[in-house]
Amino acid sequence: MVGREKPARVAGGLGGMRSREAVSGSICLVDDEPSILTTLSSILEDEGYQVSLAKSGVEALKLIRAEPPDLIMLDIWMPEMDGLETLKQMRQQYPNLMVIMMSGHGSVETAVKATKLGAYDYLEKPLDLEKVTILVRNALHQRNLEEENLNLRTQVERHSELVGDSPAMEKLRQEIAAAAPTHSRVLISGENGTGKELVARAIHHQSPRHRRPFIEVNCAAIPETLIESELFGHERGAFTGALSQKRGKFELADGGTLFLDEVGDMSLATQAKVLRVLQEQQFTRVGGSKLVKVNVRIIAASNKNLQKEMENGRFRDDLFYRLNVLPIDVPSLRERREDILSLIHYFLRLHADEQGLKHKEITQGALELLRRHDWPGNIRELRNFVERLMIMVPNPVIDVSEVVPFLPGFSGSQMPSVSPADSFDSLRDARTVFEREFITNRLRNNNWNVSKTADDLKIERSHLHRKIKLLSVEVRPESS
Repeated sequence: MVGREKPARVAGGLGGMRSREAVSGSICLVDDEPSILTTLSSILEDEGYQVSLAKSGVEALKLIRAEPPDLIMLDIWMPEMDGLETLKQMRQQYPNLMVIMMSGHGSVETAVKATKLGAYDYLEKPLDLEKVTILVRNALHQRNLEEENLNLRTQVERHSELVGDSPAMEKLRQEIAAAAPTHSRVLISGENGTGKELVARAIHHQSPRHRRPFIEVNCAAIPETLIESELFGHERGAFTGALSQKRGKFELADGGTLFLDEVGDMSLATQAKVLRVLQEQQFTRVGGSKLVKVNVRIIAASNKNLQKEMENGRFRDDLFYRLNVLPIDVPSLRERREDILSLIHYFLRLHADEQGLKHKEITQGALELLRRHDWPGNIRELRNFVERLMIMVPNPVIDVSEVVPFLPGFSGSQMPSVSPADSFDSLRDARTVFEREFITNRLRNNNWNVSKTADDLKIERSHLHRKIKLLSVEVRPESS
C-alpha cells in the first residue's frame, strides 16, 4: 500500500441542489485524502446530513467509540490500517454499523471481500456524486427500516411476555422450553383469555424456526365458505371475486409456524382437508391443480374440550391425535392468583407507555381486592380492566374506592356484595395489607424520604427499614 498512486477521485457535481428525497442521518467520512473529505462533506452537508471526518482508520475507530454514526463511508487504500482491516474491527465492535466502502483501485475480489466483511455497498473512484447521494440515501433508508423492524420485534416480544412466578407458570415455562426445540405439533388448551396465543408465540420464538414466519389463523372468525381459500390459497378465477392468485396461510408459513387458533370451530369438511395436508405436507390451491409442497410446524389451540367434541362427533379423532403430540394446558387466573399482582403492575406500565399516560400507582388494598376477584375472562379481562382504570381514574394513585365502581356487579349507587374487608382470610392478612398501605402513603407524603417518614411515624429508621423489607413496600429509587 506504500508507493501507490491515487487517481483523481471525484467526478461530476450537483451544483448544491438538495435531493427532495434526502433522509436525515449522521455520516462519518474516512479517507486520507483531504480533497475527498472536503468535497464529499460539502455535498452531504448540502443534502442535510451531519458529517464528521477521519483521516485514518485509527481515528475513525476513536470517533465511532465516542458516538457511532448512522453511516460510514470508508476508503480502502489508507496507510497504517487499510479500510478492510478497519471495517473488520468496526464490525466486531459494532456489528450493526452501516458501511459503504470506497476505492480507486477497485476489483471484484476486493468488493466481494468487503461485502463478506459486512459492507453495505462498494463505490469506485472517481466518485459520481449523484450516485453517491442516491446510495447514501438508500443505505440510511435501509438502516431506518432495520431499526423499525427491531423496534417492532421488541414490541411484539414485550406483548408476548409471560408474566408471573407462580408454580403453574413455572410449569408452563418448562413445557414451552421442552416443546420449542422440536418440530413436533403442539395442542394448547385453556379458557378464553388465558394467553394461548402468547404460548404459541413463545414456542415459535424459542424454536429453530424463529427466523421464519409465525402465521396465525383464527378458525372461529373465518366463514366456512372462505376458510379453505384462507388456508390453502386460490388461483385466479377460482370463484367469483378471485381476481388474482392468492397464497394461503400454509404457504405463507412455509419454513415457519402455523398457529391454528380455535381449531375446535373448524367444520368436519375443513378438518379432513387439514388432516390431509398434515399427512402429506402438500396441497393444491382452490381452483388449481399444481401441488404446493410446504414445511410447516403446526401449533393448534382451543378453548373447547376436544375430547367431548370427538365424543359428540364434532371433531375428528384422527385429526386430534395428529395435533395432540405435545399437549400444553394454560392455567386460568383462578389457578394462579399469586400472579395477579405482577400482572396488574405490568399492565399499568404497559398502558402508560403505549398510550402516553402518566404512570400511576395502586394501593395494596386495591391490589388485594383485585387479587381476590374472579376473572372469568382471565388475562384479557384483567388487562382491559387495568386499561379502564388508567383512563378513567384521574388521580395518580388508584385506591379501593376507585376500583370498586368498575368491578362487575356494581350499578349506580349499589355497592357490590363483597366489601374490601371481606377480601381477607385472616386478621393477620388484613393487618399486613393495612400496614403496607399506611407506610406507603406516609413515604409518598414525605417524598419517599425514609428518615423523615421514620420521624413522622415516631419509630427508629432501622425499624422502618425492617418493616419496608418485611412488608415488601415498593420504595422509589430517589428515597434516602
